[in-house]
Amino acid sequence: MNQRPFTVVLIVPTGIGAAIGGCAGDALPVARAIAQIADTLITHPNVLNGAQLYWPIPNALYVEGYALDKFAAGCWGLQPVHQNRIGLILDAGIEPELQLRQLQAADAVRATLGLNVTDCVLTDRPLQVELRMSESGASWGTIGNPDSLLRAAEKLITQAKVEAIAVVARFPDDQGSLALENYRRGTGVDPLAGAEAVISHLIVRTFQIPCAHAPALLPLPLDPHLSPRSAAEEIGYTFLPCVLAGLSKAPQLVSRETEARDGDREKKHDRLPITNYQLPITKDRVDAVVIPTTACGGSAILNLSGRSSVQIIAVNDNKTQMQASPEKLGIAALQVNSYLEAIGVLVAMRAGISPASLGANISPLRYLSDSTKQGLVPQ
Repeated sequence: MNQRPFTVVLIVPTGIGAAIGGCAGDALPVARAIAQIADTLITHPNVLNGAQLYWPIPNALYVEGYALDKFAAGCWGLQPVHQNRIGLILDAGIEPELQLRQLQAADAVRATLGLNVTDCVLTDRPLQVELRMSESGASWGTIGNPDSLLRAAEKLITQAKVEAIAVVARFPDDQGSLALENYRRGTGVDPLAGAEAVISHLIVRTFQIPCAHAPALLPLPLDPHLSPRSAAEEIGYTFLPCVLAGLSKAPQLVSRETEARDGDREKKHDRLPITNYQLPITKDRVDAVVIPTTACGGSAILNLSGRSSVQIIAVNDNKTQMQASPEKLGIAALQVNSYLEAIGVLVAMRAGISPASLGANISPLRYLSDSTKQGLVPQ
C-alpha cells in the first residue's frame, strides 16, 4: 500500500549560540540521521553549511531562512530541481588576493564536483558589513550599501539567467575579541551568522531566488585549543564550497504569483513552468518539525505549530541564548532530551505508531466533555 511521503523540517536558528548547530555545520550529523528516516528533509544553510565541508543528502532541501518562513506561512512552495545555474557575487570590499581565493574555490567545485557555477559579478560599491550583538545575546548586522548588492543580483538574474545566487561579502576581522575567542572554543555565539542572514534574506525577499552567503575573512592564527565544533572554518581560505554545493540543488521558490507569470518565460528567467515538473512541496506536506526547545519564537515554527497534523518536537539538550519555549508561546510540543530521542519519535511516527504508546504509562481514554456524559456508562 502506498503511503504519503514522510516530511520533516529541521530548524536550528542562526546566530543564537545553539549548543548543536551554532558553529560550523555541527548540526549536519543530525540532518544526515534524520534524512535516513524522512522521505524529504527540509532544512536551511545554517544546518548544512560547514565551510570547506559538506555532505550530499539526496532527499534534503536546502532552503534559505526567509524562504523557509514563507514556505511555513503557506506563501511559497518548494520546487525540486536536478541542478541550478549558480551566479556568484563578490563584494568590492574584498582585497584582490582574497577575491582570487573565492574565484579559485568556485573553479574547484566546477572542476571537481561538476557544479554549474556560470558567472561572477563584483559589486559596484563595497557592501560595508557591520556586526552587532543584541541584548538577548543573538548576533545580527547591517549592510552599508544594500542597493549595490541588489544591483549585482539583478545583473546575474537578467543577463546570466542564473537560478541561484551565492554571495561572498567582506566581513570585519575581529581577531582578539572575546566573542571570537568564545566561538573558537565552541561556547559562544557565532558573531557572523546574524549578518549573513541579513544578506541572504535581502536577495531572497527581493527576487524570490535561492541564495546563501559565505563571509570573506583573513585566516586566523593557529589555536591549539580550538573546539572541534569550530574547526571546519579554519581549514582553508574560503567558506564558499559548502554554499555552492547546497545551492546547486536548492529548490526553486514558487507561489501563485510566479506560477501566473510562467506564461512569460522571460520574466521567470526560464526557471519554470512547474507544469513540466512534479508539483511543488507545500506546508501541507509537513509531518514534523524538530527545533531547539528555547528557540520556538521564529516565524516558521509559529506558522507550522498552528497545524494539528504537524508534530512539533522540541529538543532540550540543544541550549540556545533564547528563552522562547513552547510553554511560553502556547505551542503544543513533544519535548525530548536529545536528538537521538527525537529520531526515535520520528521512527515511531513514520511507522504510524503514537509515541505515547511506547511509554510505561498510558492514560485511559476520556470523554471529550465529561458534563455531557455524567453518570452514563459506555455501552
